[in-house]
Amino acid sequence: MQSFGHHGSPLLAGRVRWAWTAAGLLVALGPALWMWGFTVDDALISVRYAHHVATGQGWRFDAGGPSTDGVTPLPWPLVLAPLARTGDALAVLGRAKLLGLASWMFTGAVLGDAVGRERAAPAWARGAILAITGLSVPLAAHAVSGMETALATCLATCAAVGAKRPLVAALLAGLATSLRPELAPWACALVVGLAVASGASVARGMAAAATTLAPFTLCAVVRVAAWGRPAPLALWAKPSDLSHGALYVAAGLVVSVVPILVMASGSLRSPRARAIVVAFAVHLTTVWMLGGDWMPYARLLVPVLPSLAVAGALAAARGRPVATAARCLGALALGGWLLVHDHGQGRRVGENRAALIAAARPWLAPLPRIAALDIGWVGAATEADILDLAGVTDPVVAALPGGHTSKRVGAMFLLGRDPDALLLYSVGGPPRGRLSAWQDAPYPRVVEARLAHDDVVARHFTPAAWLPLGTLGAGYVLLRKNPEN
Repeated sequence: MQSFGHHGSPLLAGRVRWAWTAAGLLVALGPALWMWGFTVDDALISVRYAHHVATGQGWRFDAGGPSTDGVTPLPWPLVLAPLARTGDALAVLGRAKLLGLASWMFTGAVLGDAVGRERAAPAWARGAILAITGLSVPLAAHAVSGMETALATCLATCAAVGAKRPLVAALLAGLATSLRPELAPWACALVVGLAVASGASVARGMAAAATTLAPFTLCAVVRVAAWGRPAPLALWAKPSDLSHGALYVAAGLVVSVVPILVMASGSLRSPRARAIVVAFAVHLTTVWMLGGDWMPYARLLVPVLPSLAVAGALAAARGRPVATAARCLGALALGGWLLVHDHGQGRRVGENRAALIAAARPWLAPLPRIAALDIGWVGAATEADILDLAGVTDPVVAALPGGHTSKRVGAMFLLGRDPDALLLYSVGGPPRGRLSAWQDAPYPRVVEARLAHDDVVARHFTPAAWLPLGTLGAGYVLLRKNPEN
């Protein structure tokens, strides 16, 4: 008869495995709840598309406008659609945040199980690795941002720990690319590396690579059929900038903390760890070439970070304990400091955005057409047509020269699109509190500064309101078109 009380028994082994799974879930949950108030403006863009899909108005940002490819993760509005029948965009955003949190908790559980199974690494190192992953501000923030990032992270992590089944890993990695297209090079590098690490043949590795590209290719085909271009509209609206991409990657490596775990030669000795680290390097190169993006907390790096924790556990199994302890202590200290150092600014984004939307609704409700650069919150405040000055949802603006916040939108172009109002973001508000001095307010973004200082715009629009964003002086000047114009 088998004993269940001695060390190493099946019962004890099962309990230990469940303990690691629970630990992974808990270290994911705590920091994500701490960052619950975080969100980004683009999350509300996806919500508006999803609401129009759910209510039968089609794949469009404006209910009465043309169909446009304004959501980079093509399947995401379909995922949100069952949650988006209500016209309350903030309620839908809350549901999207819960979906993200659930995805991240599942990811944490999978990661806890995977790290716990690397028993060649010291238990203290594995525990520290899980804690470091949970303390990564980018992971915690984007788990609850309301974007697709948490789901993409879940799929990418499951792919990375599925080394014993290369085709399953390839399919999961491919699904992640359907949500984040820039993951395609990472996915190919990962599945080929994992196939080689598992002893699979070259032919099987190539089959895995072909499998992982299938969802990415399908999204490209759908885009060509629907909008005449294979890549997301954002690729044209936000052209790459290599210098910005380099800064983005460098900053992301620091703030995401987890890469510290693989900054050791041991991370390249294990075939599995080597596959993960090489794929990560490929992803960094891709993000650099794409120029990064404008969202805080290194969003484009987030989906691949948990896989580095697995590589970190493999490195700890082959490295010197003193070096492993030094890396873990440094990462823990940095992660903890970053989580609290912004004095809650990141955690108050959602609260500030909700207050802005509530304040803007009475002003925007009577207006049929509004021009703005930040269109997510505007779309949550009104169902009016919106002229997107960044071009993320507007192919005409996207084709103009300039970057995401510097499109060559001039007064004549603006007047030709005939908006009833114009919203300009300022970091200081009207000087001396006088709305009539709106042209002298500090406008940090090129598009808005150009329009604010254009005398043609000043002749055609009159300041109507100052809409504050938070308590630090930032907000939006609302300009209404003069009746005689």
